[in-house]
Amino acid sequence: MKYLISLTIGLLSIFQPLAAQQNNLQEMDRQQLSLQKYQQLFNGQPDPSVEADPELMEILRRFIFGEVFYIGDLNDRQRELFTVVALATMQTLPQLKAHVAAALHTGVEPVAIREAIYLCAPFIGFPKTLNALNTMNEVFKAQDIEIPLPACGTTTEADRYEKGRAIQAPLYGDNIQNSLEGLPEGFGEIIPELLTSMCFGDFYTREGLTLQERELVVLTILASDGLTPQLASHIRGNIKAGNSEETIYATLIHLIPYIGFSKGLNAINQVKETLK
Repeated sequence: MKYLISLTIGLLSIFQPLAAQQNNLQEMDRQQLSLQKYQQLFNGQPDPSVEADPELMEILRRFIFGEVFYIGDLNDRQRELFTVVALATMQTLPQLKAHVAAALHTGVEPVAIREAIYLCAPFIGFPKTLNALNTMNEVFKAQDIEIPLPACGTTTEADRYEKGRAIQAPLYGDNIQNSLEGLPEGFGEIIPELLTSMCFGDFYTREGLTLQERELVVLTILASDGLTPQLASHIRGNIKAGNSEETIYATLIHLIPYIGFSKGLNAINQVKETLK
């Protein structure tokens, strides 16, 4: 409990506008806010009469759509894009299906959704990424979006490493290679080369998302998977890519309803420690 109190006080001391925003929300009708936001996202209203657990669903809607969606400097397009990434990471595919549709409804381009899910591959592996893409494509087909979407690759076999390194180096330097020193001969060099070529060369170089968006997507993946040790370098990467502290905190707060308070607070505390 002391940890939660100290963490909350620390965050509010960093972002006084966020505290003021919360005070304003407390004076508003949480239920009305949730219904308004639900309509914007899903183009309709919930029907508790057909829900097996209407009480839980009402708690969910009021918390997510009546509170969390109004915290921080993110717009609905960003929120739904990051929600899609969190659900893809955790493989909660029924909810992913609903939020891919919501993302489209808030103006997220189909290519941006695909690229965000593609970027999950280096972090969660290809099988889970393919599961998420299958769910995404079901929604695209239902909405008459022609697939496959246009190609967004910008590299060749000859230049993927160099182009990947050009993105990686300004953000992360030689952190990975330095961390692998002491491995048997050859392994300490081949692993960083694979990561540069695949993660940065094959994915970061693609069109469809900005570098700032890609860094926030990776932040979302790591927080959703509970990979707190890996967060530190990507928090620094977010700052170097141009994302503000407030945007980083707002993204992590937005994720709490989907990933839980434990993972969310671990990630938020890592931001505090990293940015000291």
